[in-house]
Amino acid sequence: MSSAKRPGTQGPGSHVADSHDLIRVHGARENNLKDVSIDLPKRRLTVFTGVSGSGKSSLVFNTVAAESQRLINETYSAFVQGFMPTLARPEVDVLEGLTTAIIVDQQRMGADPRSTVGTATDVNAMLRILFSRLGKPHVGPPSAYSFNTASVRASGAITVERGNKKAVKATFQRTGGMCTHCEGRGTVSDIDLTQLYDDSKSLSEGAFTIPGWKSDSQWTVQVYAQSGFVDPDKPIRRYTKKELHDFLYGEPVKVKVNGVNLTYEGLIPKIQKSFLSKDKEAMQPHIRAFVERAVTFTTCPECEGTRLSEGARSSKIRKISIADACAMEIRDLAQWVRDLDEPSVAPLLTALRGTLDSFVEIGLGYLSLDRPAGTLSGGEAQRVKMIRHLGSSLTDTTYVFDEPTVGLHPHDIQRMNDLLLRLRDKGNTVLVVEHKPEAIAIADHVVDLGPGAGAAGGTVCFEGTVEELRAADTVTGRHLDDRAVLKESVRKPTGALEIRGASTHNLQDVDVDVPLGVLCVVTGVAGSGKSSLIHGSVPAGADVVSVDQSPIKGSRRSNPATYTGLLEPIRKAFAKANDVKPALFSANSEGACPTCNGAGVIYTDLAMMAGVATTCEDCEGKRFQPSVLEYRFGGRDISEVLAMSVDAAEEFFGAGEARTPAAHKILQRLSDVGLGYLTLGQPLTTLSGGERQRLKLATHMSEKGGVYVLDEPTTGLHLADVEQLLGLLDRLVDAGKSVIVIEHHQAVMAHADWIIDLGPGAGHDGGRIVFEGTPADLVADRSTLTGEHLAAYVGA
Repeated sequence: MSSAKRPGTQGPGSHVADSHDLIRVHGARENNLKDVSIDLPKRRLTVFTGVSGSGKSSLVFNTVAAESQRLINETYSAFVQGFMPTLARPEVDVLEGLTTAIIVDQQRMGADPRSTVGTATDVNAMLRILFSRLGKPHVGPPSAYSFNTASVRASGAITVERGNKKAVKATFQRTGGMCTHCEGRGTVSDIDLTQLYDDSKSLSEGAFTIPGWKSDSQWTVQVYAQSGFVDPDKPIRRYTKKELHDFLYGEPVKVKVNGVNLTYEGLIPKIQKSFLSKDKEAMQPHIRAFVERAVTFTTCPECEGTRLSEGARSSKIRKISIADACAMEIRDLAQWVRDLDEPSVAPLLTALRGTLDSFVEIGLGYLSLDRPAGTLSGGEAQRVKMIRHLGSSLTDTTYVFDEPTVGLHPHDIQRMNDLLLRLRDKGNTVLVVEHKPEAIAIADHVVDLGPGAGAAGGTVCFEGTVEELRAADTVTGRHLDDRAVLKESVRKPTGALEIRGASTHNLQDVDVDVPLGVLCVVTGVAGSGKSSLIHGSVPAGADVVSVDQSPIKGSRRSNPATYTGLLEPIRKAFAKANDVKPALFSANSEGACPTCNGAGVIYTDLAMMAGVATTCEDCEGKRFQPSVLEYRFGGRDISEVLAMSVDAAEEFFGAGEARTPAAHKILQRLSDVGLGYLTLGQPLTTLSGGERQRLKLATHMSEKGGVYVLDEPTTGLHLADVEQLLGLLDRLVDAGKSVIVIEHHQAVMAHADWIIDLGPGAGHDGGRIVFEGTPADLVADRSTLTGEHLAAYVGA
């Protein structure tokens, strides 16, 4: 047979299609990017570095990945696009050579109480099919094993409007696996009535102890007192059975109070609607403290926390029910599935084994499928999202990762590096935003953004190989080989926090004394029990300030000034200087521009196409009415103050006629955590993950606590910023505070006064204390994984 040459080919590798080996970005201006132009090699691993806030996420996520997703969405019909999120085209002149982008970010997985590791990864769906085919006794289809599906029965007549209309009798039945008592949540809430009222007092004597419920003027209290259902002058403990029932559980009815029609309903449903239906994170601190006191969540007594009905729990395969399977550690479940040999469901078992093995391979074999998705750390959530891509046959795809080493012990970082390299070697483009030197080291290509953060960043300072970066005179290049040294002398503890018999999650009856008055670092591989030990045994009470990794809430109207409470003293200062109401100086209240309602921009919804945001012509984006901008304080109007950086505002409110001690104190804390470059009015939605974590830390520093518990405060921090964080931790300890840090970063370990190392492994292989002592002792001992890595880090 003769092989004819195709037209237009002169030999291997010279086809015109093979010339598209770069992603070209020209004139990117998203957020703080300053007309960035760069060529990124395809089918290579490119790492983006730079200080927090330098523009890495703006370039990678908000420009390259966002445009790729937008272009893919445009391939669907207008009808389908109407159901999809609308994406605006990024601020960029030219984007060429894009491929399909798969984003694996650190966004927490759904915090819905019914969302678990199993439901989020589709493993539960496969298990439900498995049990519906092989489970004995057979209880129904896959839905009969689902704790998200309630059993439904219905019968009646339906009218089918087709040709001759006629009523048809129909019955409908669906078998679900939901526990009817807890409705598939696994827990039931119990309200402590002693936290709601003092039963020795009457309503007119101020029996309510709920925040904000004052007996004399509060409308809610007046509704109860004047409803006619209870005697307002009788102590609650002397109520009759009927009075107590109406008081606590009464159905909503209209009553007249002082001539006004209002709705009366029992105290319990009222509390559930007004407090328990709201997001706890968004509550004011005193309200949140009340809810935590008054409401206790206990394991459902009927399903014992499994969320499943009795029928679903009774069906078993080889003496294992679906509830037992979901409660197993995934590595044990993988072995159980491997031992099943059922030709009738062979394709299902193959897919299930592959997914469970991916969990183990990625270092999450210690999780169980019934673990609530909202309790995963940022790093765990990101690795769970990676699972569906590990066995993928896709090639020539762009994978985008946001700090994939977050929450990983140095021992686990090598495993993550191997996974990233495997994705690249399959012919994919891998873009990684990263700070850890161990992860930067495997890059084929490095892009360093900076030189500073915020307005001082947004330019490409360097691009090239890792070796070239080491020799480059950039912030990252200078700090890439930074290594902390062990302390010569450590502080002496002033006391100890005794933890006895800790058994939360995988902890194995742990006894430990956590020293107080020093910097104590709790470390160990991911899943060894660090968070369980500290968050589970150190209650966040009056003397404990806990800064965990839960994301901060905030809309595009929220900014650092509103989130930290800084706007309050600023508004009062403006109001006092101009003898007007403070509400005028809030863009969410009376001072808002009426045209844009204080947003600064006008949003035009274009259905399935991206909405357009145009700067408000009346206020020119300043968000306030023109009359409000005539009022000045220290020579500046309110919009000019909100446009200042933290550092500039700290100077402005620190001295002279604009001196405001309350505002200055908050600004100092923001500066202390390294956020001096942020502008006061910058929307929270534009902040990076590291910036949000430090913003939260700054707000908590104002709380009067003796013990600070910090959960991985180096998350999202550049090597150069870690030094500043260590200085902040030292200042807290020197001020008489006790600081307990859960951390993997070796620089923080080396700087500690005391280290508690958990392990030796994860899940049921962990949960024990494997070392207690000073960093120097840990390095000398080298008996644990942490000791080995710390010794290598400090060059011992």
